[in-house]
Amino acid sequence: MSTRTNRQVLLNAHPVGFPVDSDFKMVETPAPEPGDGELLIRTIYQSLDPYMRGRMNPGLSYTAGVSLGEVMGAGTVGQVVASRHTGFAEGDFVLSRNGWQEYAVSDGQGVRTLDPATAPISTAVGVLGMPGMTAYVGLLDVGGLKDGDNVVVSAASGAVGSVVGQIAKIKGCRVVGVAGIQKKCDYVTGELGFDACVSHRRETLPDDLKAACPDGIDLYFENVGGKVFEAVVPLLNDFARVPVCGRIANYNMTTLPEGPNEVPRLMGLVLVRRLLIRGFIVFDHAARQGDFLRDVGGWIRSGELTYREDIVEGIEHAVGAFQGLLRGENFGKLLVRVSDDPTRTSEAEPR
Repeated sequence: MSTRTNRQVLLNAHPVGFPVDSDFKMVETPAPEPGDGELLIRTIYQSLDPYMRGRMNPGLSYTAGVSLGEVMGAGTVGQVVASRHTGFAEGDFVLSRNGWQEYAVSDGQGVRTLDPATAPISTAVGVLGMPGMTAYVGLLDVGGLKDGDNVVVSAASGAVGSVVGQIAKIKGCRVVGVAGIQKKCDYVTGELGFDACVSHRRETLPDDLKAACPDGIDLYFENVGGKVFEAVVPLLNDFARVPVCGRIANYNMTTLPEGPNEVPRLMGLVLVRRLLIRGFIVFDHAARQGDFLRDVGGWIRSGELTYREDIVEGIEHAVGAFQGLLRGENFGKLLVRVSDDPTRTSEAEPR
């Protein structure tokens, strides 16, 4: 019998609109023991990402949702604390999908060993993980970025948007971000190096964006939807591309918005301006992982690309942190530090 206690966050109810505390339930169980060919992983970092909201709904999306009573899914960075698997040793740091819990048993499928000497292990679920690769393939492959493009990125200070904009700058483009509070806009232009950033919280958003994009928009990286998309559409140039990564402004909708119906106008512009609007899911581009790790890892090491992490302490705060993510309260890649990180020697703010 295990002497370790495993705290788990379960989906208790399918949220109706914005997720509330009672939609989740924390339970404590004995940590599992690994069998032959298995390993036990202690979660160190748990990723929180907007896509998780969709997985809380009943029914099938692009991947299976979380059933009631199941542990919420999430990418995680952890350490092997017991192993009966020949490919992993006790003490190894690994990338896996433990979900919202402190311990998990794995058969090793989909688990990747991490080298703390190469990059901070937390980056494996951030700038060097799913969010970073989403930015990379969404911008370069789906969006077909071209030298000299005028690029607009929504959620520009977030885990995906911040990488999108920096890659576009590295590739010689003019980049305008859309973010929330002024502090985020200042970060986007000051530290990330975007050419301009406008706030979606201002009533003057359409005019502000138009002023920031005097030559229109050739590529719009869509993370948000809603009023940001509405402000972007009139500014799209002929042959503009719109890779659709997310639409966080719409995730908690329970009904369609009231009219007028803007679909005919949008489709008219799609035809006349020959627009390309394409949704994508990052796991459809797994073959690009090697290129992504080489390029983005190199840009980080050279100082051309920077990142910021927003770390919340303790799995007991995961629900509140996720609610804050949906309200735009996070600043950078949002992580829950579930247990101590023995590789982190300083408590200085991550980059």
